[in-house]
Parts: sequence; C-alpha cells; structure tokens
Amino acid sequence: MDIFRGLKAYFWQDKGFLLGSVLGLALATAFGLVYPLLLGVLIDDMIGQGRYDGLLGLALMAVGLVVLKASSQYLHGFSGGRLGNRLAYRLRNACYEKLQQLSFSFYDSARTGDLMSRLTADIEGIRNFIGFGFAQLLNTFFLLVFGFVMMAVIDWPLTLMILALIAVIGVVAIRFEQQIHPVFRSIRAAISNLTVSVQENIMGVRTVKSFDSEAHEMKKFSVGNEKYRSNHLQLAGVWAKFFPVIEFTANLCIALLILVGGLRVIFGSMTLGELISLNFMLGMIVAPLWNLGFQINNFTQSKAAGERLLELLNKPIAIRNVEHPLVLKDDLVKGHVRFEGVSFRYPNHDHQPPALVGFDLDAPPGSVIGFLGGTGSGKSTIMQLLLRAYDVNDGSITLDGVDLRNIELESLRRQMAIVFQETFLFSTTIKENLSYGRSDATMEEIVEAAKLAQAHDFIMELPNGYDTIVGERGMGLSGGQKQRIAIARALLVKPRVLILDDSTSALDMETEHQIQLALRKVMAGRTTFIIAHRISSLRHADEIVVLDRGRVVQRGNHEQLVRVPGLYRETYRIQYADRPEEIESAAGNVRRVTG
Repeated sequence: MDIFRGLKAYFWQDKGFLLGSVLGLALATAFGLVYPLLLGVLIDDMIGQGRYDGLLGLALMAVGLVVLKASSQYLHGFSGGRLGNRLAYRLRNACYEKLQQLSFSFYDSARTGDLMSRLTADIEGIRNFIGFGFAQLLNTFFLLVFGFVMMAVIDWPLTLMILALIAVIGVVAIRFEQQIHPVFRSIRAAISNLTVSVQENIMGVRTVKSFDSEAHEMKKFSVGNEKYRSNHLQLAGVWAKFFPVIEFTANLCIALLILVGGLRVIFGSMTLGELISLNFMLGMIVAPLWNLGFQINNFTQSKAAGERLLELLNKPIAIRNVEHPLVLKDDLVKGHVRFEGVSFRYPNHDHQPPALVGFDLDAPPGSVIGFLGGTGSGKSTIMQLLLRAYDVNDGSITLDGVDLRNIELESLRRQMAIVFQETFLFSTTIKENLSYGRSDATMEEIVEAAKLAQAHDFIMELPNGYDTIVGERGMGLSGGQKQRIAIARALLVKPRVLILDDSTSALDMETEHQIQLALRKVMAGRTTFIIAHRISSLRHADEIVVLDRGRVVQRGNHEQLVRVPGLYRETYRIQYADRPEEIESAAGNVRRVTG
C-alpha cells in the first residue's frame, strides 16, 4: 500500500467521493444479501405453513430493496467516476509540471516515448483502480464479512466449514498477486519500449527511408513486440494456474453446502428455507471470488503504474532556486558576465574527462565573445552553464556581480535568449513560433524581428504568411528557414544576453553575411556569445576564445589570433583555402609584426 500512500495527496482531498463510492457499494451488497432471507421467509413461513396473507408485503419489501440497491449502485458509480477523473486530472497536471521543472540532466537520459506512456497508460491504470477497482476489491471483503455473519446466524457450524475452504482461496490469491506483480512491471516496461520505438521511428522516418533501414526498424520493433508478447504469455500462464484453483474451491464450497446442509435438513436440524437462503448467500459470496483474479489483476496493474508515476514525481530537481533568490529587474540588468575558475563534469559521466577545466572569462556589458573549437571542446557546455542548465562543480559564474545560483531561475532566463544549433519549432503558426518567448509582442515587433533575421521575405511567400502552420518540429521548412525563425524568436525577446550556438550553420554564405550585418545592430548594447565553426561568424568579435578538450588554448581578437600559430590560424587556413589572397594578406600582417 506504500504506492497508494504516495499518491494519497492526489485523491485524499476527494475522500468524500471515495467514501461515497465505498459506502454505495457496501450498501448495495448489504441490500443484496437480504434477498436470500426473504426467500427463506417465503419458503418456511408462508409456503411451508400455508399462509399467503403476507405475500404482497414481502413482494413490496423486495421492490423496496431493489430501489435501495439501485440507488446505492448509482452512488457508487457517480462517486467513483468523479473520484477517478479528478485523480487523473491532478496526476496529469502534477506529472506535466514535474517535467517542466526537471533539469537538463534528467532529459539527457530520458526517453520521450517512456514519458508519454507514463502520462497516458499509467495514469489511466491508476484512475480505473482508485475510481472503481478499490471499491470492488473492498466490496469482496464486505461480502465475505456480511455474508458469513448472516450465514453464521442461520447455521454457524456449516458456515465455519465453508469458511475454512474460503481461506484456501485467500492464500491462493496472495500467491497470485506475488507472482503476477513482476509480470505486470515487465509489461509496463515493454509497453514503454514499444512506444519509444514507434515515436523514434515516426520522428526519424526521413532518416530511416534515406538509409533504406525499414527492415532493420521492423526487426527492432519485432524484438520489443516479442518481449511484450512473451510477457503476456507468462501472464496467461499465471492466470491458467490460478483460476482452476479458485473454480475448484468455490464449487467445493457449494458441494459441501449441498452435502452437509442436505443431511441437516433431512435430520431436522435445519429448515429447507434456511438451506436455500444459505445457498443463495454462498452464491453471492462465491461470485466475486471468481472475479477476485481480475480484481487482483487490476490492483497489480495499478500498483505497477503507480510505481512508475511515483518514480517520476519523486525525481529530484537538480537545479532549483535558493531559499531567498534575487529577482532581477529588467531595466537594471547590464549584462556583465564573468566566469571565474569554472570546472564542470556532466552528471553520471565520472568515467569521462571533465567538459570544462579552470575556465575564466570576463564579458563586459555590450561585448561580443566568440568561441571556436572542435566537437567536445566545451563550447556548448559554457552556454549551458550560463543558462544554469547545470551548476558548476568548481568556481563561479556571475551576472552583474551576482552568482547565478543566487538569482531566481525565471528572472535569470528572462534576461537571456539562445538560438540553438538544432532548431525546434512547435506545430503551430509561424507567428506563434516567433512570439513564443513574448506572447504580448505586437505584429509590428514580430515583423521587425523577422526582417532582422532575413526571414520576412520567405514567410510572405508562404500560403498564409505569418499564419502558416508549420509541420511537426518545423518539418515543412528548410534548415535555413528554421534557423532564421529561431534567430527572429530570440531577437524578439530583446534580451540583455544573447547566445548564438552555431545558429547560422544551415545558412548559405550570402544569407549568413546579411544576418551578420543585421545582428551587429542588434548586438549593440547587449552582451553576445557566439559559438561557431565558421571564422566569418567570429572575426568581428571583441574576443575569441579557442577551446580544446575543455581548456582554453588561445584567446584574443581575430587580428591577433590569425597572426600566431595555433588552432585558430589552422582553421582559418582551411576555411579560406580557396581565397589565397585573404591568407596572403594575413601572412603579410604576420611578417610585419614579427619583422
């Protein structure tokens, strides 16, 4: 029950509905158990005695019981439905809110399909059990208690014999739950893996088809599907052993009642009406016992689902606000960024070298800082730390002299805008994508930002202009078009700190040149960080930092770096190999300096 205690906060505030659901089912059960007593009265006191004057009253009493039982069942259904739906609503909101709060480190290893499975199938499993399954499982208990009390009033020796056999069913049910729970955990994991496989295949369908890998994907899916099938076969095997035992024991109870009860009627220690009443009561008790397997099945599924939901809900949030964080005021932020002795290693990467070691940088307000280096050199890591996607292991990062860890996350990120190398667009209109960071932006501001990013012209050529709906993840646009929209989206926020993470990599040289000219106007007064592989994107920076394996190997402006041997000049020579006059001019500058 630890699982349901963990979820208590999401359904206990509706304990009135929970009580109504349980009470309604309990009353319906109690009213149902009165029928056999009426039948006993009919046989012994009326038919057996030849007295029929009370028959109408007995019939009206039966009708009254029908009305009361139906009303109780309505109370159960109404309360259970409300309880389950409210629980599911709160759980979905809580899980989605948790996903928004979890840090980048969580998403480094999370799988989209698995998370989708938790927010759909797992929540539905919990909804069904808390709303209805719990009451039905409890109702079985009520039936046993009420039923055996009433049976014991009629004939307690026979009731004790039957109760001994019923205890066997209880032991079998406990063994069944112990065996079936691990199977359901495996089934939940298999469903999650299948969802991941389908989601990744659909998202990467162009890659799959371009590499002619349909057969490979089918094989990969078949492996997961086979795992799901084998889990269900294992489940069927457990069921196959459980249900015959329940069936045999339940029918044995009826056989015992017929044998012992019949003998007691023959020898005059029990009336025929009492035997028939006992038979009907036993039938009402045995019926839910036959369904006990399905109830335990429902319980175990919800238990496995609850484990997965609590695993998500209890995930620690790596990056959070301090107790009394500083809230930045937009008009007072200058944008002075400083890194002092920063070292960082990604979580769960202890076997790998640090991503950044002893990094120092001073970026005054309005300065433009460029970063150059190979893959894994630490360029993007610096920007992730600046956004406080992760916290540094050593050293500190400050904004206007305040450690980022002491600034409220929301207000910190309001001062920054980033254009990622991999552009993400939502499946909505271009206008809504552009204004994603500023929902209050006017149409004039949106158009102005699009023009600065060289996106306005191609947007106007689309069927519905700014109201054109882009495909999922912006699939309806080219890589360059998506990048220009992403740049415009960042510019519209009007941040104090602008981060361009290789944001022009998908653009042709001419478009890149036009955007660079426009960006220079935008960069004025803003602290800008540019990560790029092209020298053309960095040559106008106030300072260029060259990184290799998390360490600074060179720093200076373009004119300084191109004059000295090193990674920067080598990159420059490679990129301008088709423009020898550019290289010769730089070499002449070197000779003049060294001569």
